[in-house]
Amino acid sequence: MITFTDVSKAYKGGGKPALQGISFHLPKGEMAYITGHSGAGKTTLLKLIMGIERANGGQVIFNGHDITRLAEHELPFLRRHIGMVHQNYSLLTDRSILDNVALPLIIMGLNRTTVEREARMALARVGLENKANFRPLHLSGGEQQRVDIARAIVHRPQLLLADEPTGNLDDKLSFEIFRLFEEFNQTGTTVLVATHDTNIIAQRPKPCLVLEEGHLKG
Repeated sequence: MITFTDVSKAYKGGGKPALQGISFHLPKGEMAYITGHSGAGKTTLLKLIMGIERANGGQVIFNGHDITRLAEHELPFLRRHIGMVHQNYSLLTDRSILDNVALPLIIMGLNRTTVEREARMALARVGLENKANFRPLHLSGGEQQRVDIARAIVHRPQLLLADEPTGNLDDKLSFEIFRLFEEFNQTGTTVLVATHDTNIIAQRPKPCLVLEEGHLKG
């Protein structure tokens, strides 16, 4: 599913590279965590998978495609197979919850009936089917995070990425969010979660990549 081979990434302006010599493989259908302190390179690694950033060296392979060599116009097709969960939700406050979740399907050009059906199904999967007509500001932080997850899975991606998805939540809500990721994984979705919450992942027997100053430990 995902293979990094000796991947390095440095940003313009000098300083230490964000990632150096990263190599790992995440098979299809697996779930894994990336952990490390703030600035260790977790977000950069996820951005390389999405094609938001490009590696300076090495290869990033997703489903047999070398992301480092894809042209800009090819990236939207790649991203149709990937869902992304954000730490800060990034919801449109002037739109309903249903409209927020439906956005990826609207961008894909699906018809209105299909869009509404799939968006409601995604909300049901995160337990928010009764909140479809609410606005984001009327929901709690945990509910807003679940809306962001519903939006990330509405197009049924093969790969689900999450960048510090529980950074703004308390322990109880964090456990609920991680339980959702595990449920999606059990239905066949490959899941990769970047988090600094070592207390939660210590209780879960999943592979864990530890980043430290841009290097993989161990």
